[in-house]
Amino acid sequence: MRFFQLLACLLLTLRLTAQEAPPLRLVACEGKAQGTYYIVKYLSADTTSLQPRIDSLFEVIDKSLSLYRPGSLINIFNATGSVQMDEHMKAVVEKAVLTSKATRGIFDITVKPLVYLWGFGVTKPSFKGIPPQDSIRKALSYVGYRYLKINGNRLTAIKKHTEIDCNGIAQGYTVDVLGKFLEQQGIRNYLVDVGGELCAKGMNQQHKTWRIGIERPAPGDTAYEPIQGLVQLPDKGIATSGNYRRFFDQGRTRFAHTIDPVTGMALHNHIISVTVIARDCFTADAFDNPLILMGVEKGLQFIAQHPEYDLEALYIYKAADGTISEACSNGFRKYME
Repeated sequence: MRFFQLLACLLLTLRLTAQEAPPLRLVACEGKAQGTYYIVKYLSADTTSLQPRIDSLFEVIDKSLSLYRPGSLINIFNATGSVQMDEHMKAVVEKAVLTSKATRGIFDITVKPLVYLWGFGVTKPSFKGIPPQDSIRKALSYVGYRYLKINGNRLTAIKKHTEIDCNGIAQGYTVDVLGKFLEQQGIRNYLVDVGGELCAKGMNQQHKTWRIGIERPAPGDTAYEPIQGLVQLPDKGIATSGNYRRFFDQGRTRFAHTIDPVTGMALHNHIISVTVIARDCFTADAFDNPLILMGVEKGLQFIAQHPEYDLEALYIYKAADGTISEACSNGFRKYME
C-alpha cells in the first residue's frame, strides 16, 4: 500500500511540475555581421533577447578572422607571416588544412592572392576581367596549404608571400559557435542562419523539424534566378556555394568568386550551385567550394567514396541544351519536400 501511495505522490508532483513549467516561446534575433545578414531563432521560456551577446560573439570572431578588420589576427598573419592564434582561428585553420588534405588541395585557404587577383578581395586589381596568365602563375607560386606550419597555437608561413583567406569556411564555423552558445544557455530548439549557411537543432514552434528555404532554380528554366525550395534540417548543418552572387561575365562565360587553387582559375563551369548537408555547418561550409569545383560527376563520386564526412549534396547545373537540371547524392532527397 505504501508503494502505491508513493507512486501516486510522484505522479501528482510530475503533473504539477508540468503544469507550472512556463511555455516555450519563439525568440528571433536579426542583424548584420561578416558582410552579410544573420537570423537566430530559438524557443525559450525566457524571452529576454540574447542579441547583445550574439553580437559580441561576432565581434570576437571578427577580431580573429575578418580580412576587413584592421589588426585582426588573420591580417597580422598576412602582413608578417606569423601569428599566435586564438581558439577561433586555430579551429578554422586546422579544419581548413584537414579539408585540403581530403580534397587534394581543391580547397585551400592560401588562395588569397588569387582571390584578390580575380577582383573578389577587399582591394581590387588595376584591371578588370580575366587576369594575365603570368600574373596567375605568379600568384599560384604562393598558394599551397603545405606552406602553412602549425606549432601549438603558432601559425607560420614557411614560404614568403603566402597569405590566407578563410571566408570560404569561417561563416560555417560561426554558425556552429552560435549554436553551441545557445545550447550553453539551455536552449535545445534553434535555427541559426548566417548569410545562408545554417544549422538547426530540435523542433520549431509547430513542434516540427525546422524547414528552410534553399535557392533552387526551377528545372527546365534557362535563367539563373533562384527560387525557394524547402529542405528539412533535423540536427544538421547546410551550406551553399553558387555562381549567381559574386561574379563577372566576360564574353559568354561567367566567372564566379570560387577560385580553383590548383589551376588558379575562377569557377567557370556549368555548375550554378551546390547545396551541402553535413553533421554540422562547419563541415558543410568546408566542402561546398571543393564540391562545386569538382563538378557533378566527380563531386557525387567523392561523397560516395567518403562516407566518413557524412555529406549529402544537391547540384543545380546548366545542361548542354541550356536548361537547368538537378543531380543529388543518394541521401539528399530524404531532406527535400
